[in-house]
Amino acid sequence: MAGLTYNAAIIGLGFIGAADQISGDALGQQVKNLDGTHLHAIENNPCIKLVAGSSRDVGRRNRFYDRTGAHTYSDWQEMLDKEDLDLVCIATYAPVHKEITVASADHGIRVIFCEKPIAPYICDAEHMVQACKKSGSLLVINHNRRFNPNYRRLRDFIVSGQLGDLTSVNAQWGNGRLGNVGTHVFDAICMVTGRRIEAVSGTLDLAGKPDCRGSQFRDPGGWGLMQLSRGPIVTVDASDYSKAPISISFQGTKGRAFTGGDDVIIENWSGEREEWPGLRTEATSMDRAVAEIGNYLDGSNDFSYQAEDAVHVLEAIAAFHASDKCLGVWTKLPLSGENRKIKVNSG
Repeated sequence: MAGLTYNAAIIGLGFIGAADQISGDALGQQVKNLDGTHLHAIENNPCIKLVAGSSRDVGRRNRFYDRTGAHTYSDWQEMLDKEDLDLVCIATYAPVHKEITVASADHGIRVIFCEKPIAPYICDAEHMVQACKKSGSLLVINHNRRFNPNYRRLRDFIVSGQLGDLTSVNAQWGNGRLGNVGTHVFDAICMVTGRRIEAVSGTLDLAGKPDCRGSQFRDPGGWGLMQLSRGPIVTVDASDYSKAPISISFQGTKGRAFTGGDDVIIENWSGEREEWPGLRTEATSMDRAVAEIGNYLDGSNDFSYQAEDAVHVLEAIAAFHASDKCLGVWTKLPLSGENRKIKVNSG
C-alpha cells in the first residue's frame, strides 16, 4: 500500500555501502565520484527508513552510527534475526554474496539489493536466484546503468531502429578487472542492445597488476570478442595498465551512439549530431534503483530487471577465462563441464 515506510539495513559499511571515505581512501577513490551509495540512496528516499547496519570493522560501525544513529552489528546474521526488515543491501565482497542472500531470503526479506558482480561462481549465482524465487524475494543486482535514464533512452532508441541495423559494438576501459568493471560494461551492452552473449573469444592480461585489497582479488583485464545474438560482434579492450576511461560505442547502418559515463552522443552518418547530457545532478542511478524498489514494495510497479541477467554476465566473464586457457578459442555460452567451475576473483 502506498504511503507505508519500509525498513532497510546495509551489510558492509564501507565505500559503496555506507559512503565511508576512509574506506574509499584505501581504494584510491572518492565517494563524491560514485553514481550513488546504498546509504545515500536510502536516505534520499522518504518511504524507506534505515534502521541498521552490519560490519566486522569497528571503525566502520562507529562512523556509520555517528552519521545515521542506526543500530549496528558486528554479525549480520544477528542483525537479520533481531531486525524487522523489508530491504537488505549487500555491499560486501562477492565471495559472501551467496551466503548472505540465501539467509536474507530464508528470513523472508522482500527485497535484496546486492552489489555486483553477483558471485564468484556461476553455481553460486544460480543458487542465489533460486533461493529468492523460492522465498518470493526480489533480488536486484547493482548494475547501475540499468537505472540510468540515458541508457534506457538509448535502449529504446536502438530498439526503435533509429541507428538502423546494429552492426557492431566497441567497449574499452582502463584498469582491467573484467569481473569488477567488465560486469558493468557487459551488462550495459546486453541491456541496451536487448541481446544475449552467445560466445566469447578472449585473452586475459596476465601482467599481474596487484589489487590493493589483496591477492585473493586478482581480477585480470583482457582483450577479445563477444558474439551477440542475431549477429553483431563486440570488441573488448581492457588491459590492466590502460588509463582509458570507460566507453561503449554502438554502430548501426544509420549512425552510432557513444557513451561511457552518463552522457550519450548520437552521430548519424548523414552528419547530424545529438547530445544527451547526464542526469546525475537530479538523482544518481542508485537513487533511482531504490525508488523503483520502493515502488515495488508498495505495489505500484513490477520490477524491470531480472537477476538472471546478472548470472548471464558472470558467465560471459568466466568464458573469457575459459577461452584464454585454450589460446582464445571461441567458447560458447552457456558454459558446461569444468568451465562452469571457473572462479571470477573480484571484489
